[in-house]
Amino acid sequence: MPTLFDQLTLRDVTVRNRIWTSPMCQYSVLDHSGIPQQWHLVHLGSFAVGGSGLVFSEATAVSPEARISPRDTGIWTDEQRDAWKPIVAFVASQGAVPGIQLGHAGRKASTWPAWGFEDRTGSVPIEEGGWSTVAPSAIPFGDDDEPNELDLAGIDKIVGDFRAAARRSVDAGFRVIELHAAHGYLLHQFLSPIANHRSDEYGGSLENRARLMLRVVEEVRAEVGDGVPLFIRFSASDWTPGGWDEQQTATVAGWAEEAGADFFDISSGGIQSGIRVPLEPGYQVPFAAHVRSSAEVEVSAVGLITTPQQASAIVERGKADAVMLAREALRDPHFTLRAAHELGVDLDYWPAQYLRARWH
Repeated sequence: MPTLFDQLTLRDVTVRNRIWTSPMCQYSVLDHSGIPQQWHLVHLGSFAVGGSGLVFSEATAVSPEARISPRDTGIWTDEQRDAWKPIVAFVASQGAVPGIQLGHAGRKASTWPAWGFEDRTGSVPIEEGGWSTVAPSAIPFGDDDEPNELDLAGIDKIVGDFRAAARRSVDAGFRVIELHAAHGYLLHQFLSPIANHRSDEYGGSLENRARLMLRVVEEVRAEVGDGVPLFIRFSASDWTPGGWDEQQTATVAGWAEEAGADFFDISSGGIQSGIRVPLEPGYQVPFAAHVRSSAEVEVSAVGLITTPQQASAIVERGKADAVMLAREALRDPHFTLRAAHELGVDLDYWPAQYLRARWH
């Protein structure tokens, strides 16, 4: 089995280790423009300096209406693309691979940011900068406003938006693209019977519910060519009876690989409010292991992975090919360097500025 500090090569990209930084929303575009800010440079750059092998942007919207909140980043304009370029270049200059997660929030769009508006919940009113949302079916998420059911022309537009965003992403310098099909956002909404009650070719059977995601995979692969690795983040369980589950995830992952995807980032949950998730250390690792073995694809695990020893065991025991860190990376952006120290691994990519802290 590989170790936590072995390289991993996907298409034309080689990642220096198996400790990666998960996409994490920052809600820091204060002018609602979708343009990344200096905060994003320092935030993402810190993980690259800290030794992460692959550093993902937050969920970045493929259109204005795709944003989770008005403060999200986007990549639907050339101005946004150009603002990403220095951020991406710095991440790459530190030896990390810069990746972008492309997303569409669907019925979970136009919501108040997670911080700064503690007295506001649910949908942002249109008169306060919100917008109408779309979904596979006109079923709201919790107490949010009812979304508009997408027609076929609307679905075609979304496919085109993902393709255009992928082109801008590559032109900005991103070397890995991830499609966000998890956490109750639009692609997950189409996949899950909880949110998708359609009776046309995009609803009902598993093949139909997966149709939009597979179209996006095919279009993005055609746009970016053969050298760019394409990831998909899946929620492997809706944590509720009758919902999306790990076996459906494995089946669709196999189809997605045939369509041009390379790697699967396995998370869970988010399809509906009020569902309790039984949290414990590494609680999503079994989902990653199931998808890896059942579909025979490469995967990462994420979720309450907090120590070097835990991360190392996940990879060395073949549960996943890499680990994604989120909250632990926020607590310690230099987790990778610390992990190497604790596990007795002599890395050659410590920043020269930090060498005095290498062993003592």
